[in-house]
Amino acid sequence: MNTLDEDYKGLLGSCLYGGIKKEDRTGTGTLSVFGRQIRHNMEGGFPLLTTKKIAIKTMVTELKWFLKGDTNIKYLVDNGCNIWNGDAYKPYISKHPWGIEIEEFIETIQKDDKFAKKWGELGPIYGKQWTDWNGIDQILNLVNSLKKNPDSRRLMVNAWNVSELHEMTLPPCHYGFQCYVADGKLSLMWNQRSVDTFLGLPFNIASYGLLLLLLCEETGYKPGELIGNLGDVHLYSNHVEQAKEQITRNPFELPTIKLSNVDILNGEFDYEISNYECHSSIKAPLSN
Repeated sequence: MNTLDEDYKGLLGSCLYGGIKKEDRTGTGTLSVFGRQIRHNMEGGFPLLTTKKIAIKTMVTELKWFLKGDTNIKYLVDNGCNIWNGDAYKPYISKHPWGIEIEEFIETIQKDDKFAKKWGELGPIYGKQWTDWNGIDQILNLVNSLKKNPDSRRLMVNAWNVSELHEMTLPPCHYGFQCYVADGKLSLMWNQRSVDTFLGLPFNIASYGLLLLLLCEETGYKPGELIGNLGDVHLYSNHVEQAKEQITRNPFELPTIKLSNVDILNGEFDYEISNYECHSSIKAPLSN
């Protein structure tokens, strides 16, 4: 039975019917609740929501980008992932208020390496912190620790580098994760300060589920539990009708995923999703 979609719909409902109206940096406005948790036993299937279609390739491309330590959107746009475009465009248009539109901006990122190097860069965000926190590769350290000292309580990766927050286009929303090994199973818990429940959270769930499986492939453990600790859980005001539609949908069984050619330290792997039955996608604007 797919309880993940039901739990997720519960989060949508808590925002819709119990959320407090709050302003936010984007000027959109939200319905917000604080302090929630979502849990999923990985034996129940790959955590890809079925009550709306999720853009799998986009999620996978972003995770590869993180693991590569890349912080420039060129890799993303070259591979059809556009979720960070607005974050790169905002600094550009603030310096060039009569500059090009975002569509031409992205085309220029793809065609002009010099332009991309300057305006596609987002600062020392996730990938930089994961793989090069002041010269420390946290992912490498995590893999080695999982293999050599699985009972450690220090199996952690952190992206909230206080000394570099001011250099980041956007401080990390999901700011750290911790691993735990018991009975030959690897579990992963991530922490998230800010949760775009309708658009972002489905990606976060699937991405950390995929990261958990990649770590299992690298270390030989079986997958255990995926846990998300969620801080400001919010629904943007222009996502309300979409959320109301999604919570009426009955979930299907979760799909499965097969990984191959895994090289987690270089952000490379192949994947195959099977039995992904889902409802249609629900469009909603992204607030930057």
